[in-house]
Amino acid sequence: MAAEKTHPILCATDVSVGYFSKKKSVIVAENITFNLKKGELIGVVGANGVGKSTLLRSLVGMQPILKGTIEINGKDLTKVSSLVLATQLSVVLTEPPASKNLTVRELVTLGRQPYTNWMGALSETDIEKITYALEVTDTQKLAHKKCFELSDGQLQRATIARALAQDTPFIVLDEPTTHLDLYHRAYVLKLLKRLTKDLNKTILFSTHEVDLAIQLSDQLIVMTPSEVYFDEPCKLIAAEKFDSLFPKDTIDFDKNTGRFSIKQ
Repeated sequence: MAAEKTHPILCATDVSVGYFSKKKSVIVAENITFNLKKGELIGVVGANGVGKSTLLRSLVGMQPILKGTIEINGKDLTKVSSLVLATQLSVVLTEPPASKNLTVRELVTLGRQPYTNWMGALSETDIEKITYALEVTDTQKLAHKKCFELSDGQLQRATIARALAQDTPFIVLDEPTTHLDLYHRAYVLKLLKRLTKDLNKTILFSTHEVDLAIQLSDQLIVMTPSEVYFDEPCKLIAAEKFDSLFPKDTIDFDKNTGRFSIKQ
């Protein structure tokens, strides 16, 4: 088990991410290198516009990288078919479900699409995975409700349940705590932490909750306008990598507490 847990599930080597504009590439972030291991919670933090969502979309193959290589389970991401990739990673984006008329159970059931036959018939295993995903996210009592009837926090848990039902070793979430109050932000991040420990999942998430990410993450990707850093939170704090996240005349970072505060 120890050897399995330390095996890298995703490797990024000298990656540059960005987009194409008028046939020219526009780099948003570059020189990105890290290995993500099984059973770890990894946060991506940085100011608005620094490229967190662009990085996540590139890591899961939703948009091409401009330079470098990304490997998932030792294979070049660009050479993995979409069907195989759907059994390796699941993605939770900030966009709401395409149809909020779905019930929570129907939404969670969509996570089993990579495994069902052409008729979409559910096997006994599929039903077990769906039931477990509802239970572990505490959404079973919401299963009959339509998605449009849910609060933001409930809908977020339902989308995480869909990703869990997909039963992939790697889960990527873009801003999973957006629009949530403090309690539900902490609840969602603690849930993600528990899933890495109980199920040995690798979970990568972007967030503006830097304080919470520092407390709960095993590793952090810190994105600044000039560089991208990857390491354990305590080592990043010691190396003063959080000091350049926000303008120093407004936001102050306390190394001792690992918290940000507004300068008076």
